[in-house]
Order: sequence, then C-alpha cells, then structure tokens
Amino acid sequence: MPPYLLGLRLGGRRVLVVGGGRVAQRRVPALLDAGADVVLVSPEVTATLQGLAERGRITWHRRPYERGDCAGAWLVQAVTDDAKVNGDVVAEADAARIWSVRADDAESSPAWTPASGHAGDATVGVLLGGDPRRAAGIRDAVVEGIRDGALESRHSRRKPAGVALVGGGPGDPGLITVRGRQLLAMADVVVTDRLAPGGLLDELAADVEVIDAAKIPYGRTVTQDRINEYLVEHARQGRFVVRLKGGDPFVFGRGGEEALYCARHGVPVTVVPGITSAVAVPSAAGIPVTHRGVSQEFHVVSAHVPPGHPGSTVDWAALGRASGTIVLLMAVERMELIASALMRYGRSSDTPVAVVQDGTLPGQRALTATLGTVAGAMAADEVRPPAIVVVGDVVDVAREIDMIRADMGRDP
Repeated sequence: MPPYLLGLRLGGRRVLVVGGGRVAQRRVPALLDAGADVVLVSPEVTATLQGLAERGRITWHRRPYERGDCAGAWLVQAVTDDAKVNGDVVAEADAARIWSVRADDAESSPAWTPASGHAGDATVGVLLGGDPRRAAGIRDAVVEGIRDGALESRHSRRKPAGVALVGGGPGDPGLITVRGRQLLAMADVVVTDRLAPGGLLDELAADVEVIDAAKIPYGRTVTQDRINEYLVEHARQGRFVVRLKGGDPFVFGRGGEEALYCARHGVPVTVVPGITSAVAVPSAAGIPVTHRGVSQEFHVVSAHVPPGHPGSTVDWAALGRASGTIVLLMAVERMELIASALMRYGRSSDTPVAVVQDGTLPGQRALTATLGTVAGAMAADEVRPPAIVVVGDVVDVAREIDMIRADMGRDP
C-alpha cells in the first residue's frame, strides 16, 4: 500500500534521534529547520553534531540508547549502525504510539523519510517505495523547476503584491538568486535595465509586459523619475511588478530611491539582494578582493564623477594612503584622472591593476597593467563599459594562480 504523506509541524516538539553518525548528521539539520526540539542519544557523534550540541542547538546524551528514551517524543529517528538497537527503538516507539523512522530497514520502518528539498516557500517530498536514488532524482528535478520558475504559478493565491526590486547579479543569468528567479517568474510587469541578465527575459510568459528602462552611458536613457512612475503606476493597477536590475539593487543601483518612492505612494516593496559585480566580476577573473597577508580590506567606489568634481563624495586622498584593494565601477572614461589622483596621494605607480570587461558573460576579457600604465593600456585595448577596475596587490595573486594552472600537466 502507498504511504500517506503528511507534513509535520514540529515547532517546539521533542524529536528523538538515536545514533550520531552520517545519517543523523543529514537529518538533524532538517529537523532543526522545522523548529524541532532535538534530543540526540549516542555515545559518539560527528564533529558537526558535536558543534550543534556545544552551541545549544540540540540536547546530546552521550550514552547508548536506553529503554524509556522515547518518552515524550512526537517523532523518533532510529539511525544507528546496529540493527538490534534500531529495532528496539522502533519497538518502544510503536508501543507508545509514536511515529518512528528506521534508517537501516525500510520494510520494518513504520514511517519513511522522503527525499525532500526546499525552493522558496515550497517544500517537496518524494517517496518511491524504497528507491531513494530515484526519489532524490525526481526531487531534484522538481526543486530545480521551482527554482528556475518553470513550475511556478503566476496565479497563486499567495501571489506577491506591489513591487520587487530584484538584483539580477553581474550578468550571467545563472547567477541570479533563487528567490529572484522565483519572483521574476510570477511577474506581470518587468522593468529591466541595461545591465540586468537579459537572457532571463526569454523565459517569461508571452503576456508579461517588459519595459526597457536602459540607461546607456553617453547615450539614450530613461530618467529615474520615469522609472519610479512606471513602478507605482503598474502596481496600483494590481499588477505584480519586478524591477530587474544588474548586480545588487542597493549597491550603486538606485534601489533605495525606488524603494522610497514606492513607500511614499503606499506601494509595498520587496527587496531581493543580488550578487554585486564589485565582487563577482573580480572573482570570475580569478582575482580575490581580499587575501590573507595581502589585503584585509577592500573599497568599492562609484567613479561616475572624477576626483575633484564638486559632486564627488569619495575621499581619494584616504584611498591613496590606504593599502587595501580598490574596486572601481563606472571608471572607464575617467581612469586617467583616477590613476593620477591615487598616485598623487600615495599609491605607487607600480601598483598592479586589472580591468575586466563584460565580467561573467561569454565575452569576458581582462587586461593587467600598473597604476602608471593602466589608462594607456585601456585606451589601446579599446575597453568599453561595463568594466570593473581592480587596484591592488591582489591582482598578483590572480597571476600566481594562472601561472600554477599553466604549469599543471606539463612535463617536469
């Protein structure tokens, strides 16, 4: 007979786990996520379980199972590597009418643990009568479908309202967050910008309205005021609006302005953080923005106005004196002035610099230079936005990594 699937709400309820090995290590975190009061009985446990006990997340009785341990439990997990102990635990639980799961013998187990997964607010559980690998495969397919929006319903009774400011990440569509992709699949209107991952737009339903709010440097643009109006206009019509932005909405993305405008007009706002290009693009080029013994700090700077401009709030003198990594956004047209300022305030002209254009995208390319030569190198290489500039000794770490990779496989 097929099992009867049931979702247990374990918040604050005692769950007994007998056994402290790898099976327990897999199951205890899921029980904790469900809010269970986990009591673990085992003479020895894995380091991970011991850490949970030391932090007070679980109660660990450091001894073998004893009759009476099941008392007061709502659910019992018998996960030792001793079949007799597991059988005794299940027998005690059965006698007390407590549901139990026996990990070593599915046929003797009163209850089964499904292959489960989570995607947003959805929980997926799959049982296939003792075939855990096939169950896990189906579970993965369903969870992936929910995560990428393929199985999401735009007509859910719990459909979001208002506006979602969604960070699309540095460019590669695969780097948007799970939550961002879910909300995008539920959108009625998508207001997108130039740096948002455009490939995701092809996955939208045909009736989703897409509004191009691109701001092209030194070219055509949609004003920020008009973008704000788009968001409120469509949300007030009862449509769920996703503002899809490159990077993170609150890192030089003007997301704060959009959130304020919506709030002032009574429109609810959900903010979904994204992976900022300030960190992701250097990483994609093999450059760590921090590295032990090299840089303990990094500074992210918007260089849309040059040093010395009345509208600049950047302390270029402090950056010149500092030794940490500097990550420059929107610096392509002003790199000569920036390099001069940094050298004037103390940075060596030999400081390594890397410039990464179209980071995380198929056309990604990078050049390396020094602070004294980078402006000329960028001009010679015809670097165009979007590009990220990294200033600091961490650039040499990337070079070392590349050298090691190049030597791998060569004859000694």
